[in-house]
Amino acid sequence: MSRTLLGLWAHPDDEAYMSAGLMHEYVEAGDRVVVVTATHGERGTDDPVAWPPARLAELRRRELAASLDVLGVTEHYVLDYADGGCAGVDGTDTFAAYIVAVDPDVIVTFGPDGLTGHPDHRAVSQWATEAWRRTGARAELWYATLTPDFHRRWDSANERVGLFAEQPHPPSTPHHELADLLVLDERQRDVKLAALRAHRSQTTPLIDAVGLDVYRDWWCVEAFRAASRTTEPQPAARVLEAARS
Repeated sequence: MSRTLLGLWAHPDDEAYMSAGLMHEYVEAGDRVVVVTATHGERGTDDPVAWPPARLAELRRRELAASLDVLGVTEHYVLDYADGGCAGVDGTDTFAAYIVAVDPDVIVTFGPDGLTGHPDHRAVSQWATEAWRRTGARAELWYATLTPDFHRRWDSANERVGLFAEQPHPPSTPHHELADLLVLDERQRDVKLAALRAHRSQTTPLIDAVGLDVYRDWWCVEAFRAASRTTEPQPAARVLEAARS
């Protein structure tokens, strides 16, 4: 019996970092994968003069398509929420419409912590969680997380690039509390690396900073914890406060 995976993310490249291995696993099994990205990632640059929002948005849409093509994912939708502005709006109804239309078995997104603490990540998590609850979807909802092993192994790389600069307490979920854990083999790591490298505007600086071999292994484990329908969502006021700080 075929399965359907729905990814609800904030920016192009979120899907590859958090779930490229999972998506590829579904595709190879003949299952359906759908990706919804809330923004075009038009603010994701340190050089806004060379890359004004409209130009960068076009590039990042192409990069997203190329990355998903590596994985064999053919259904993806990029919405028009403002990069950096998700905390100030509510996309719950939009996400709910996709959940109803796709009817997934599993939904993957950020946890309320946003993983890195990015306000857009946290807002998208809130939208996805509330949409899942409102629709009463049969799907499982999984939050992307990290493990204690990840932190032990990669603390120096994380600090070098400031991965958790906006997140004083990044998630760390023990193995026994995980809904799923994928440890990618050599072939799967190569596929994920290719998917990540397709997001050249975002990943090339990181690869240059840590080296290709380190970068390839850095994200070779994908971990997810199950959401609970009874867990209180993160209050919108806290999301807005994070966006302003």
